[in-house]
Amino acid sequence: MTKIDTSRPETVLPTPSHTVGPFYGHALPFPGGGDIAPLGHPDTITVQGYVYDGEGNPLPDAFVELWGADPDGNLPQVDGSIRRDPASGGYLGRNGVEFTGWGRIQTDANGHWYARTLRPGARGRSAPYLSVCVFARGLLVHLFTRIYLPGDEAALSADPLLAQVDSERRGTLIAADDGKGTYRFDIRLQGEGETVFLEFQ
Repeated sequence: MTKIDTSRPETVLPTPSHTVGPFYGHALPFPGGGDIAPLGHPDTITVQGYVYDGEGNPLPDAFVELWGADPDGNLPQVDGSIRRDPASGGYLGRNGVEFTGWGRIQTDANGHWYARTLRPGARGRSAPYLSVCVFARGLLVHLFTRIYLPGDEAALSADPLLAQVDSERRGTLIAADDGKGTYRFDIRLQGEGETVFLEFQ
């Protein structure tokens, strides 16, 4: 948009620049956001990776939100992922006992994120997966995807959603297993190896 100085019609002044949000670093991060599994739970797994932009650069200011079923495939019905002190409004943290299935993680200066959660159980005909929502600069609308965990090839082959994904891109939805309870899942917003994103209607 251009402003026109009506007192001097021949002069065209540029519109002043301004910074456009959203600003994810304010009020959204919270300590322990990736500590989804109850303290000391024997079935805890770690899921970690990087968020990359279309040029392959890591994003230091993205958010990754995860949600998963419990190991039996049940949907958690527990409140309290972000408990606050009713008097001060300060963050109290998780209670460390109940599994909410949900977490929010901000990438670090290197674009890295990680979460400790429970391996989700299968639900219906779907192979076990974690739902993912990604917020990052340059995105006008957040993105949805899934993290499928390897280990059951029959379940992955029979998964209704994976069956609809082109075989060359299916691997962008399946985490890599290091064999020690840690899974790597990189999120590529564009370009070569772009993660498959989902649209819900």
